[in-house]
Amino acid sequence: MNIFKKIWLLTIVLVFVGQIAKAQHLLTGHVIDSVTRQPVEYATITIEGKSISTNKNGNFRIVLRKDSGVLTVTCIGCKSKTLTCGMTEEHLIIPITRGKIDLKEVVITPQLSGASFHTLSTLDLSLRPVNSSQDLMRLVPGLFIAQHMGGGKAEQIFIRGFDADHGTDLNVSVDGMPVNMVSHIHGQGYADVHFLIPETVSTYDFGKGPYYTCYGDFTTAGYLAYTTKDGLDKSLISIEGGQFHTFRFAGLIDLLGEKAKQNGENAYIAGEYNYTDGPFKLPEHYKRTSFFGKYTKQLGSNNKLALSASTFSTSWIPSGEIPERAIASGTTAIDDNGNPYTVPISPNPINRFGTIDSVQNGKSSRVNAIAKLSTDLKNNWVVENQLYYTHYKFALHVNSTFFADDNINGDVRQQGEERDMLGYNGKFGKQTNWGNSSLTSTLRLNTRFDRTYGTEYSHVTHQYQFLDYVTLGDIRQNNTGIFLDETLQSGKWLFNAGSRLDYFKFHYHDTTKTQVVISPKINIEYTANDNVQLYLKAGKGFHSNNAIAVIGNNGIETIPAAYGADLGLNWKPIPHLYINTALWYLYLQQEFVYTDDGDIVPGGRTKRMGVDLSARYQLAKWLFTDLNVNLARPRLTDSTKNTGYLALAPTFTSTGGLDFKFDNGINGGLSYRYMHSRPGNNTNTLRADGYYLTDLKLNYTQKRYEIGLTIENLLNTKWNEFEAEEATQLRGESAPVDQMSFTPGTPFFAKLRVALFF
Repeated sequence: MNIFKKIWLLTIVLVFVGQIAKAQHLLTGHVIDSVTRQPVEYATITIEGKSISTNKNGNFRIVLRKDSGVLTVTCIGCKSKTLTCGMTEEHLIIPITRGKIDLKEVVITPQLSGASFHTLSTLDLSLRPVNSSQDLMRLVPGLFIAQHMGGGKAEQIFIRGFDADHGTDLNVSVDGMPVNMVSHIHGQGYADVHFLIPETVSTYDFGKGPYYTCYGDFTTAGYLAYTTKDGLDKSLISIEGGQFHTFRFAGLIDLLGEKAKQNGENAYIAGEYNYTDGPFKLPEHYKRTSFFGKYTKQLGSNNKLALSASTFSTSWIPSGEIPERAIASGTTAIDDNGNPYTVPISPNPINRFGTIDSVQNGKSSRVNAIAKLSTDLKNNWVVENQLYYTHYKFALHVNSTFFADDNINGDVRQQGEERDMLGYNGKFGKQTNWGNSSLTSTLRLNTRFDRTYGTEYSHVTHQYQFLDYVTLGDIRQNNTGIFLDETLQSGKWLFNAGSRLDYFKFHYHDTTKTQVVISPKINIEYTANDNVQLYLKAGKGFHSNNAIAVIGNNGIETIPAAYGADLGLNWKPIPHLYINTALWYLYLQQEFVYTDDGDIVPGGRTKRMGVDLSARYQLAKWLFTDLNVNLARPRLTDSTKNTGYLALAPTFTSTGGLDFKFDNGINGGLSYRYMHSRPGNNTNTLRADGYYLTDLKLNYTQKRYEIGLTIENLLNTKWNEFEAEEATQLRGESAPVDQMSFTPGTPFFAKLRVALFF
């Protein structure tokens, strides 16, 4: 009798569930820009009290339980749109138009792929237009950059308690193409984004920590991914000039008309030329030329093709780093026993913006090509295939120690490499919906091959005559990663679990070494409502080592692991205030430390913990304010209490400002950057000075033109952009002195810009 009751009960339940499923309808749609006809990412779709976000292709899927419903589309910087849709709708195409920025329209939705940070990046990029790649990087909350050997080198990156060198702990990409250079002669993960023309950037995405399956090597502190525009809403010509013989010309030209855009076809070209001598006594003669072109075509209703190519070349004369004692008395140095002492005044002091060795110089070039085909298949399947190719050259003459190693010929080092990089990114994904839940399954494959020719680090004279090699040889390196990612969204909860399997192959000096790495990740979100979201992220990441060090071994880990966790909150306590905050922890199996002679030495195990806070508040329809505060405690785990510091690792940084946009076209902002002083060595007996800078931007923007004024370092603060401990010996000194060397920061610097739109 009991068995019959159970069967009867089950039958009733199945019939009931079937009726509910029958009454439901999966509504799908595509949100596009009304002018460029390009997809709009992270637009918020709200219907029947439920909110979701569009994906990178502007698509959305949402369950409709009634015969009809009112659907609302909102997006930062766009006019909201409302329409009535019913169960008879098959696939909606929703064009939206650009409008004023209103934080009230920001809705917190369960969306794993960087959505919480996308709100920050969209607001900042919309309110604070940029005209350099450096400006683009500084938009990331908590990310600081510095130059220490001329403007042509990749920036030194500081983020989340890391002196990340030139990209060792930050994964950087443009349109899916890696920017980081593995086994680069000037630093592992060298990420030079100077080829990126800022006016071509549509969005940028960033994430902190090693929690994202689609980002592999160098994703320890996090990742930074730029996306270029698929099409232009207008063409522009921009001319800029300023102090220190600074000049910039930029242009973006739309190649196809409105009719082509309506048919899903876009093409444009862009170019940029930069020149400056900088504030230095030795003119920098910094030159940079960049070109970029992109073509996109909608092939039928389910396929999209994107082709792009870019090239850039640059050359410069760096003023170089200056030991503190070269300009002032009473500076601190370290003796042979590690004890601090006061250095007497230099017999021939120089100006802060002077130079000690004028033979330093550099040049670099890069050519890129990218092809991508995105396909929406039936039954919610998505396929992406991308190929990319890069040809790259780099050459640098540098002398940071002067006569410390060779008191006769000097310590000039010559660095150079030429490389080809070829890669593939593939994605195969499916979204399954039932009731109030959805499961997104993604399988990806990444592979890249790097081949360098004549990677050289050598000792030369001041006349560039060869003395001896530090390293010389060709490098062949491959990294192939395959990873599976599952995301379950059910009601207010989102669960994501994934894992990467990476294969590495290093070849140098007829020796080959391979290694396999597995990196699991897990992310959990709880979205209480449109205003509150809690999240927990945890995972394992890694940064690979330079092939030269891998083959040489010497106790250095090939692929040291990083383990981290974030506990965070996205919160809108009032309609016009958005807050993101997180407590985080990160442990590294081995820190990389780069020395002056080109070696990588094992830096030991490290741990970091900290707090990140970002807030965006709209004070009025025309006035916005932002604040970022980042605290970190970086330490060596295997050191004694007084020797566990990490040199140059930031401990307290903050950025913020006020931005305004009036209806009459006047717009701009006042912003600040603050870096707290920090240890200069692992005993904290030397210090890197902190700084506080204020920048001002004013623009008058009309439909056909824009006039702008930018002032960097408005208060003319005396500051050091970069500092590092160096054992240097100046001409006439009998022995090296271990103390801080620095590169002075730019003083008051004004630039005027005129742009024409057509």
